[in-house]
Amino acid sequence: MRHLFLAAVAASLAIPSHAQQAEPPSPGEIVAAAPDESWIAIAPTDLLVMDLASDAKGQPRRVIIQLMPAPFSQGWIDNIRKLAAAHWWDGTAVTRVQDNYVAQWGDPTEAKPLPEGLTAVPESAYVVDAKTAADWSAARAMHVSAPVIADPYASSQALWGWPIAHGENGEIWPVHCYAMVGVGRNMSPDTGSGAELYTVIGHAPRHLDRNIALVGRVVSGIEHLSSLPRGTGPLGVYERADERVPILSIRLASDLPAAQRPRFEYLSTESESFARYADARANRRDAFFIRPAGGADICNIPVPIRPAAQK
Repeated sequence: MRHLFLAAVAASLAIPSHAQQAEPPSPGEIVAAAPDESWIAIAPTDLLVMDLASDAKGQPRRVIIQLMPAPFSQGWIDNIRKLAAAHWWDGTAVTRVQDNYVAQWGDPTEAKPLPEGLTAVPESAYVVDAKTAADWSAARAMHVSAPVIADPYASSQALWGWPIAHGENGEIWPVHCYAMVGVGRNMSPDTGSGAELYTVIGHAPRHLDRNIALVGRVVSGIEHLSSLPRGTGPLGVYERADERVPILSIRLASDLPAAQRPRFEYLSTESESFARYADARANRRDAFFIRPAGGADICNIPVPIRPAAQK
């Protein structure tokens, strides 16, 4: 099992003796008490809004994806922005839902022409090179003790707003956790254009790390994808057109009228509140739990995200 050891964080955030008699707060309570200055707004240009056809009860289904920041996967993300601007996904569908794995969407015919100007991204872009990684990490110096992460898929990992793995040679790359969004592709050397996307709806498929581009994470509406009927074809592909879930539109939030733009923010992973939350996730001390685990999978410490007040 991969463990996130937070001894350094726990030591740096020791609870005062007068507070030790109180029942330890749960992770959710720590997040709820986090001050507003610990939350970071997500720019509308980084939010992708996907509207699916209404469900059987006529209820709307909206999925909102936060795109990854530089320096990760920017070639594919540039393509995704162009696809959204061209309204390319309108009329496409969710085409594949594989149990404990992924839900995938795109053009079921695989014949719809792509907009001009998309970039073919090389496989080398699955990781960020050592120099760029060092500059990026240095610019985000932690304000609290950084957790040490042991993992069989990487030499170490950290939560820098996103789950990020570190290689022994200094490279870094994003991690396949629940609700992360990646780019579907064919056999290597194809890397996908960004027109075919998927999200993780099961146990973290970490074997995909560095083999497929990750471009974002679902911040709202994952239930509209994770609860869909599983496909009966190979790899969960829907075998009939009537099984597919139509996509009405996919737009960048910045392209919607200001009053209609969804707004979200995430808890800074450099904040004291996040350090307390991560420690509480790894060492559950609230009343229900009998024995703290002493560690947690990096994917079991999701970065808290909440709706932001409309302006």
